[in-house]
Amino acid sequence: MGAFVEHAPEDRARSNLREKAYDSFTRHLLSRDIRAGQFISQRELVEITGLPLGAIRELIPRLEAEGLVRTVPQRGMQITHVDLNLIKDAFQFRLFLECQAVAILALEASVQTIAAMRQRHDSMVARCVEAEAVDGISPSLIAEAQDIDWDLHATIIDSLGNAIISDAYRVNSIKIRLIRQQQTRLNERVVIPTMREHLLVIDAVAARDPERASEALRRHILGARDRAIGLR
Repeated sequence: MGAFVEHAPEDRARSNLREKAYDSFTRHLLSRDIRAGQFISQRELVEITGLPLGAIRELIPRLEAEGLVRTVPQRGMQITHVDLNLIKDAFQFRLFLECQAVAILALEASVQTIAAMRQRHDSMVARCVEAEAVDGISPSLIAEAQDIDWDLHATIIDSLGNAIISDAYRVNSIKIRLIRQQQTRLNERVVIPTMREHLLVIDAVAARDPERASEALRRHILGARDRAIGLR
């Protein structure tokens, strides 16, 4: 029988600091304090995150392994930049995971979960249509819709209850959000069509039709990919 090893308080504190550094980095990355393609030094990361140099040094191998930064000889660290290969790879990854996950969700989702997803989307569509008819859809309303967009996709993946898949998807979603900042983030033109595409997926889940749910989500993801590439 193996002995139980209790981690020393300093080990736990060190681990917590690494996680804090990672969370701070990704938060600043997604808020655009750090830009895709930007060259950045460890000292600059210390200033941006407010965390000690030791934590930043321990963070870098993880960021490199996840493809969020790369080391360029004689130039330093570069934040991953958005190019055609990143767009194709990131969206292909989404297709493989999400289309299978939503098929399972269609068979297993509770009535309460489906009702909550539908209510959020119906409400957002109604609010956007009303706003569009008056003064236009405000940036704050678009930001709310963007959160609903991300939450739906995260719900589809997390419903699998598979930590390995959820972690891999989370890293890919960071790259997707970098792409969206430049090409496909929701805007006044696409917010209502996007919410309605989501409702087609939700309708298929409610009908317990995995094939229809998977196909509706596939079309939705391919549409976002085409906007990122510039085909729409």
